[in-house]
Amino acid sequence: MRAVVVEQFEQEPTVQVVPDPDPPPGGVVVAVEVTGLCRSDWHAWAGHDPDVVLPHVPGHELAGTVVALGTGVGTVRVGQRVTTPFVMACGTCDPCRAGQQQVCLRQQQPGFTRWGSFAEQVVVEHAAVNLVPLPDEVGSDVAALLGCRFATAFRAVHAVGRLRAGERVAVHGCGGVGLSAVMVAVAAGARVVAVDPSPVARELARSMGAEVAVDPGADPWQQVAEQVRDASGGGVHLSLDALGSEATCAASLAGLRVRGRHVQVGLLPSVLGAPRVPLHLVVGGELELLGSHGMAAHDYPQLLSLVTAGLLRPERLVTRTIGLDEAGAALAAMGDAAGSGVTLVRP
Repeated sequence: MRAVVVEQFEQEPTVQVVPDPDPPPGGVVVAVEVTGLCRSDWHAWAGHDPDVVLPHVPGHELAGTVVALGTGVGTVRVGQRVTTPFVMACGTCDPCRAGQQQVCLRQQQPGFTRWGSFAEQVVVEHAAVNLVPLPDEVGSDVAALLGCRFATAFRAVHAVGRLRAGERVAVHGCGGVGLSAVMVAVAAGARVVAVDPSPVARELARSMGAEVAVDPGADPWQQVAEQVRDASGGGVHLSLDALGSEATCAASLAGLRVRGRHVQVGLLPSVLGAPRVPLHLVVGGELELLGSHGMAAHDYPQLLSLVTAGLLRPERLVTRTIGLDEAGAALAAMGDAAGSGVTLVRP
């Protein structure tokens, strides 16, 4: 099969012909129809993830068709259209038995701990636990977004952030996951302030329903937080750092009203150093600091029902579609700018 292969960190990957994968016991092989280009993939390419071993195939956000079965895969069948969470859970550890597969203690992640979906085929382990069958009404472009960014945003806003209709929400960083969070929050009846330095990203956020779009520019996080507080009438109830940086994390916390909830969604890789976080604000304001890490496969039916009903439209996030031959350059370019909207790759 053809795949995008990273031979050296921070060097542009190339498309190579590599052996077709075999399904492991309990797993399947999926023919990839569409895969998303995510900032997490850039972190892997840049060498920020200690689990990545070279040579490496990135990609973790996919939709496709099952083409080969291992033993013990339950009711999974060849020809089935599927997506999968980027966390491939074991199904048997304590968190998994409690229904929290997104924090599985023995998780595998395509594009990180194993070869991923920037390829014509990819392995999904523990298929009975991790595969999400797709309704006919959900196309592959939409389904690919549900593997990571849109599902991550959905759970971060609802299950972790506990959003209630009428609340004020801030989203810091309007790439794929941030724009997804804007759309999800607006659909739930929230009033949203979007924060991003890119005018294109801010305009996309407005098109998704954000009432206010703030340009942080080069302002320190204190001033960015003040803009959010002014725009929201004294601070937001729920704030998400959808980018992952010291500045966006701090601004997100500082823009909350008392007893507000901060959800960290964007990655803060340890290789970049421990971020300084204004924890002095947490005690006096009784703020909540929360993390959100994807969504378990068994939680997808609610999201899929909203998508099929047209109440959520992830396809509106897609701003570019490219082929496998263009994916390496597009991945390397993410270091210069996070980008606006979502780029999809068709192997």
